[in-house]
Amino acid sequence: MGSRNAVLELAVLGLLHEAPMHGYELRKRVNAQFGWGRVLSFGSLYPCLKAMLRKGLIDAEASTTDASRRQKIVYTITAEGKDHFAEAMHEAGPSAWDDETFGVRFSFFGRTDPATRLRILEGRRARMEERLAGVRAAMSRTAERVDAYTLELQRHGLESAEREVRWLNELIDGERRQLPPPGGTTGAASQAAGEQDPGQRRTPGSV
Repeated sequence: MGSRNAVLELAVLGLLHEAPMHGYELRKRVNAQFGWGRVLSFGSLYPCLKAMLRKGLIDAEASTTDASRRQKIVYTITAEGKDHFAEAMHEAGPSAWDDETFGVRFSFFGRTDPATRLRILEGRRARMEERLAGVRAAMSRTAERVDAYTLELQRHGLESAEREVRWLNELIDGERRQLPPPGGTTGAASQAAGEQDPGQRRTPGSV
């Protein structure tokens, strides 16, 4: 999942999960939702769509608009594409924490199970903490040798990483609160299960 094509493929499958789209609409949605406006062009999207068609992950059908009578190709996700997307949503290895992949995975967290979400968030936090340590070490080594602008750039990177770690901490705390306790039931459910029905309670001397 770490390659750019694999990440773009996942983004397309996730968007087509919502509704069929033609290529121009897909490009706009990917650029807007994932921040790839400066780098994603038709030259990179259409080869990806063709590869997905060959794999059977999507279908394409010509559609004519009433206004222009011009044909547009509308793409839909197939059953195989849905299975592939669901399988990808369960992956929580290091590639899911990368800068490019994490944003796509996070945008589809609504279709990801809580345990996988937590593993990805914890992995991303570990990655950012490593980055923080590296930036701090570099700043301490080079503070006296770099000019003011380079130092400001390093400080900007440090502050950005610190903000993301704080954000991840909040998300992780929220996910942990939603996980069921080790016993598999909530405290309220356990208490309810342990209480007898008042109508079934025995009184002293009853049989």
